[in-house]
Amino acid sequence: MEITRRELGRLAVAAVPVARLMAAKPNSNFDGVQVGVITYSYRSMPGANDAKELLKYIVDSGISAIELLGPAAEIYAGAAAPAGRGGGGGGGGRQPMTPEQQAAQRARAEEIKKWRLSVSMDKYKELRNLYNQAGVTIYAFKLEPNPSMSDEEYEYIFHVADTLGANHVTLELSNNLEFTKRLGEFAARRHMRVAYHAHTQATMTAWDAVLEQSMGNAINLDCGHYVAGTSESPIPLIQKRHDRIASMHLKDRQKGTSGGANLPWGQGETPIREILQLMRKEKYTFPASIELEYQIPEGSDAVAETAKCVQFCKNALA
Repeated sequence: MEITRRELGRLAVAAVPVARLMAAKPNSNFDGVQVGVITYSYRSMPGANDAKELLKYIVDSGISAIELLGPAAEIYAGAAAPAGRGGGGGGGGRQPMTPEQQAAQRARAEEIKKWRLSVSMDKYKELRNLYNQAGVTIYAFKLEPNPSMSDEEYEYIFHVADTLGANHVTLELSNNLEFTKRLGEFAARRHMRVAYHAHTQATMTAWDAVLEQSMGNAINLDCGHYVAGTSESPIPLIQKRHDRIASMHLKDRQKGTSGGANLPWGQGETPIREILQLMRKEKYTFPASIELEYQIPEGSDAVAETAKCVQFCKNALA
């Protein structure tokens, strides 16, 4: 039986693995503005702490750059999965821990410290390559330092961040100025930055003290929280402090006077479109991370909703 050249071509394509047929890489850099996502956005998805599953969600959302939460990276490198709450970050209303739970937490902290100070960077290099080959870069790493950690533990966190390709570590804004000075100076010595995230306590001057302490200290500005907390636009702060912003979070919230609710993009009062257009106009190079916090509609999921946010950004910059 003779086979035509066209039929032979079809057979050849059929033999190619599906992964190679779907080799198109995501691109969420729109007209020079890097749109990313904080992986907390996928906390409701199965396997949100599995780095390979997480990568599928990121790529399916059309995202090419991320702020990566610590659990997925550490589990990939061999750490035991944290008990309970997947995805890391967020949440509230927890009950006070019993003495037994507190003891277990201390034991867990000591166990993870020993692991961190002994683990090789090889799996982190492998993780970076896995993501980069899929078209995803890691610009920020959220594994929060705390005041009780040793310099060796700080060294571990920044070493992992650097190995993953991140140029800054993110954590919550602290009023412990001794801690933030120590941390900022540590980051500066590593030629990196530590970027502080605030919720509704954010104001135009909320970061002034930490920024004055060290060039290693920076801002991780949550535009939605800023709107909810101040009932004002974050654009004046962005214009004033753009050189000290390492990355931003985008979400659509109402102003506090309107209730402060998280809403699907375009329904709240955060000027997301204007923020993105300002970034393009002024050629700001820091990334803007989608943080999915509004209620996911029935029949949808975090991947589909994140993809809608990506499209919103793309349209805003069209």
